[in-house]
Amino acid sequence: MFTGIVVERGSIKRAKERGGLLDLEVTAPSIAKDLKPGESVALNGVCLTAVETRRRTFRTQAMDETLARSTLGSLVRGSNVNLELAARLSDRLGGHLVQGHVDGVARVLRIEDQEGARRVWLAMTPDLLRYLVDKGSVTLDGVSLTVVEVGRTSFQVALIPHTLAATTLGSLEPGSEVNVEVDVVAKYVERLVGGQR
Repeated sequence: MFTGIVVERGSIKRAKERGGLLDLEVTAPSIAKDLKPGESVALNGVCLTAVETRRRTFRTQAMDETLARSTLGSLVRGSNVNLELAARLSDRLGGHLVQGHVDGVARVLRIEDQEGARRVWLAMTPDLLRYLVDKGSVTLDGVSLTVVEVGRTSFQVALIPHTLAATTLGSLEPGSEVNVEVDVVAKYVERLVGGQR
């Protein structure tokens, strides 16, 4: 479980496919020293397992299901990534409850600068858009954000200067794709109210 508060912007040192797995080596001096093999780490919002750790880097792997639902397959050497260690029960919940189970991908439609901040409009499939509500929570590339507005085919978020500087969201441009995790509470409510099993 995560909170959507990015603690480090790392970079991909190596990305290689091996036997159906994408093997990633990530440079992350701040968190690598605290990460142990077998522990979870969120990389651009995707919960992955550290398979090897060193003082400044760690290795992880992603399977085909993860690659099909996320943007991880497009990562190459030098790509910047948002990183977060799994939350401890004693941690502050600064963002919202984030599982690291990416639901799909959204595409940036438009960006508008506003005195150092930005408003970003993104398109997403209707099956995921239905889980968003105005002033609700959404996770984009591992960053917990508040939904400003939801339309019929798109939604809007606002990015403050700190978020732009501390995460990869500052480099978004029209056409960029980001990993999306909708609020899990909405999915549970739908299932309970709909009587699904």
